Amino acid sequence: MTFTHLDSAGRARMVDVTEKSPTVRSATARGFVRCSPEVVAALRDDTVPKGDVLAVARIAGIQGAKRTPELLPLAHVIGVHGAVVDLVIVDDGVEVEATVRTADRTGVEMEALTAVSVAGLAIVDMVKGLDKGTSIESVRIVAKTGGKSGDWHRPDER
Repeated sequence: MTFTHLDSAGRARMVDVTEKSPTVRSATARGFVRCSPEVVAALRDDTVPKGDVLAVARIAGIQGAKRTPELLPLAHVIGVHGAVVDLVIVDDGVEVEATVRTADRTGVEMEALTAVSVAGLAIVDMVKGLDKGTSIESVRIVAKTGGKSGDWHRPDER
């Protein structure tokens, strides 16, 4: 078996994508921040003491997408040409979805996952004074487009 991120001596390496042509690519990730009923009520009433949780989480998620290569040592530095973070308050927490787009040589799945994760972390940070039990769950890629492998959608989600 050949590993793409190891050289012939078994040392970690970044895959060389120099020869690949840039193409339009996108990835969408989702996650969930489970919150207590008290936190959900404060989110809905906009009474969280630290301020506008959803605005902070949205910006944090976008910033996370742009900083992915600083966090993942073998991720390529690519142009994040678009990033949208959507947040929906539901009865047991906050649904988080991020779509990241690029026209580059490699995909943006890690950027989408990072956007969801960092948005979730921002929510936890903003509400931890109300409920230390708030948790981030089920961060996953649900769709990607473009690139050599083409389009993919998680079969159990649309």
